[in-house]
Amino acid sequence: MHSDVDLAQLVAGAGDAIMVADAQGAITLWNQAAERIFGFTEAEALGKSLDLIIPERQRGRHWDGFQKTMDTGITKYGADLLRVPALHKDGHTLSIAFTVSMLFSEDRKVTGIVAMVRDETARFAEERKLRARLVEVEAKIQEGDSR
Repeated sequence: MHSDVDLAQLVAGAGDAIMVADAQGAITLWNQAAERIFGFTEAEALGKSLDLIIPERQRGRHWDGFQKTMDTGITKYGADLLRVPALHKDGHTLSIAFTVSMLFSEDRKVTGIVAMVRDETARFAEERKLRARLVEVEAKIQEGDSR
């Protein structure tokens, strides 16, 4: 079945960041939502390593997982969300959630990976506040029970 969907418009207009990296981890596609979320323009991101948005303390773990995924062509994050910290251009940390999709050549060699990324920084902060409030309320309840 042939679709008349203009894929360039779909990628450009997506509310979530859509990024593609080649098998070596160099960024080859960076949509407008990626610009908005991470602060880097397309020109600043294209050809650069994914280290651009990975906090330094996370890089070893990221590249170990990335290499395993490139070697096997298998990812568990095709349907399961991966939640990790990321870096904005101005240096502040973001909380992101994303899924990935593998890209293959006709002979089934891995050529790259696509990530669909959502900024969950505000939601994560709100959850942290709610958890702290819950601990506070539970402590008051226990305090009342011990009287």
